Amino acid sequence: MTGTGSTPVTLLIADDDEVTRSGLRTLLAAQPGLAVVGEAADGVEAVEQARLLLPDVVLMDVRMPRRNGIEATRLLLAGSAQPPKVVVITTFENDDYVTAALSAGASGFVLKRLPVRQIAEAVRVVAAGEAILFPTTLRRMIAPRPLQGAEALPRAALTGREEEVLRLMATGLSNPEIAESLTVSLETVKTHVGNVLTKLGAQNRTHAVVIAYESGLVVAGFVG
Repeated sequence: MTGTGSTPVTLLIADDDEVTRSGLRTLLAAQPGLAVVGEAADGVEAVEQARLLLPDVVLMDVRMPRRNGIEATRLLLAGSAQPPKVVVITTFENDDYVTAALSAGASGFVLKRLPVRQIAEAVRVVAAGEAILFPTTLRRMIAPRPLQGAEALPRAALTGREEEVLRLMATGLSNPEIAESLTVSLETVKTHVGNVLTKLGAQNRTHAVVIAYESGLVVAGFVG
């Protein structure tokens, strides 16, 4: 689903601040291809409302009472046959939040200070089956980190072309952009991306990029 056709992307907004929540609802409802179907004031209500309303995407705040957004994301995605996509939204540029959100199964992470059109685009991209992590956030995560146990990823796990695809994924390129860069078909790229996710045990492409940086397979300063 893209939200650009006749059927809009349905969205649930979870944030404990009523003013923020109301503002997001008003602004996002005015964006093309989006329909806000509900709100939640804490993590418990977010899970309840998501299971009741079945939105395509949940925009999930991190710091909420009763249950925080990370735990709510983990519970929601683990306990639903057809769970919604989750985009975590927060005021804080915190590496730990990003990693925790992705580990919980979120498809993306955005900051509240971003222009509403960028937040709306993140929702659309995630609803379409992609994952998103804005480059300003990603750059905070790419400093080399020590390998720890299972996080140590043997380079031989990926073929040369799969590693190349992963590096391009790490720059934020979409599948069509990767296909154009490598002069291969879109189906070929999709196959390589699928292989990368399987070999890394990643929940989505953003999680794969995080694993690659944490393992040292992709290093800081790479430019596509």
